[in-house]
Amino acid sequence: MELFYILLVLLLTTRLLGEFSKRIGQPSLVGEVMAGIALGALAAEFPDNFPALVGITEDKVFIALTDLAIFFLMLLAGMQMRLQELAKVSRSAFFVAVGGMVVPMALGLGLGWLLIPDSHYKQAQALFLGTALAITAVPVVVRVLMDLGTLRSRVGQTIVSAAFFDDVLSLLLLAVLTAMLNTGEFPDISSLLYLLGQVLLFFMVTGVVGYFTLPFIGKFITRFRLDEINFSGLLIIALANAVLAEMLGMHFILGAFITGVLFTPKTINKMAYEENKRRLSGISEGFLAPLFFASIGLHLDLSAITEDPIFVIYLIYAAFVCKFIGAGLPAYWSGFSIRDAAAVGTGMSARGAVELIIADIALQAGLFQRPEPTPSIVENLFSAIVIMALATTLVTPLFLKILLGRRKGTEKKSDNAKLTRTDKK
Repeated sequence: MELFYILLVLLLTTRLLGEFSKRIGQPSLVGEVMAGIALGALAAEFPDNFPALVGITEDKVFIALTDLAIFFLMLLAGMQMRLQELAKVSRSAFFVAVGGMVVPMALGLGLGWLLIPDSHYKQAQALFLGTALAITAVPVVVRVLMDLGTLRSRVGQTIVSAAFFDDVLSLLLLAVLTAMLNTGEFPDISSLLYLLGQVLLFFMVTGVVGYFTLPFIGKFITRFRLDEINFSGLLIIALANAVLAEMLGMHFILGAFITGVLFTPKTINKMAYEENKRRLSGISEGFLAPLFFASIGLHLDLSAITEDPIFVIYLIYAAFVCKFIGAGLPAYWSGFSIRDAAAVGTGMSARGAVELIIADIALQAGLFQRPEPTPSIVENLFSAIVIMALATTLVTPLFLKILLGRRKGTEKKSDNAKLTRTDKK
C-alpha cells in the first residue's frame, strides 16, 4: 500500500510540474527534479505528515525502480541513435571526452589539495573530489536532448558519445578510488590493465557479436506464437547485455544503450520496431523516467550551504567551468561553431545518478568521517557534492535550451527526411 501511495504522489507531482515546465518553455526534466526537491523538503519539514517519503532514497525497492528507469531510458535513447551516425562523430567525441575528464579531474585534485586539511586520507578525499567533477550524467544528458529534439543532431550525438567515453574512463577512476578507500594505496598497473581488458571484452561481445547475431535472433523470435514476443525479446537481449556489463565491472547503462543502438528496423521489421519504440517510450517517459529525476531532487541536503557556503558556490562554479572548457574547446578544435562547441561543453556539465552512487560509496567507506575530529569541509563534502549534482542537473537543460532550442523544429524535419530516405532504400 505504501509503495502505491509513493508512486501516486511522485507521478502526480512530476507530471504536473513537468507540464508547467513545458508551458514556460523549459524541458520537463526541470519540473520533475523540482518536484523531487519540493517533496523532499516537505518530508523533512513535516515528517509526521509524510512518513512514507522519509528516507525514501535509501529504500531498496525505490532504488530498484530508479535503476529500472535508467535502464529503459538508455535503451530508448539507443534506439533513437544510428550506429553509422555515431561512428562519424566518434573521433571528435573521444577528444571531447578526454578533455571533459582531464580538466575537471585536475581542477578537483587541485581544489582538494588546497582546501582539504592534511591527513592520512587527504589523497583519497582529493581523488574523490576530482572523480566527482570529472563525471558526466549520461541519462540526464540523453533526456534533455530528447526533450529538445536534438538527440540525433551532430551536437547531440557528440555529447552522448563523449558522455559514454567518459563513463568508461570513469570506471578506471572509480576503480582507483575504491582501491584507495579499501587499502589506502594506489592500485598497481596490473589491476588497471585487468579492468581495461574487461572493458574491451565487453565491447567485443556486445558490439561485434551483437551486430552479426541480432538480425538472426530477431528473425528467430518472430516465429514464436507468444503475445508481445518482440518486446520481450528486446528486453531479454538488453537485460543480458546489462548483466554482462555488471559482471565485467561496468555500469549496466552501457549494456542497455548498446542494445538500443544495435537494434534497428532490419533486426525484425519496421512495424514491429516502431511498436517497440512506442512501448518503451510509454514505460519510460510516461512512468519510470519522471520517478528517476524526482529521486535526484529527493537527495537534496542543505547542510553544506549553511556551514560552508563559499565552498559549495566555488564547487558549483568549478563544476560548470571545468566541463565547459574541458569539453567545449576540443569540440571547437574539432570543427564545431562557437555556439555548438558551447552546447557540447554545457551538455557535458550535467551530473546526476552516477555522481550520487560514487558519493554513496565514499560515504559507506567512511571517507567523510576521517580523520577524527573531522574537519568541517570534509564532513560537508557529501552534501556539497549532492548540491553540485542537483545544480548542474537543473541548470544544464536551461542553457541547452538557449543554445539548441531554436533549431529543434529544423532538426526534427531533417531527421524525418533521413528516415524517409532510409525507408525508401
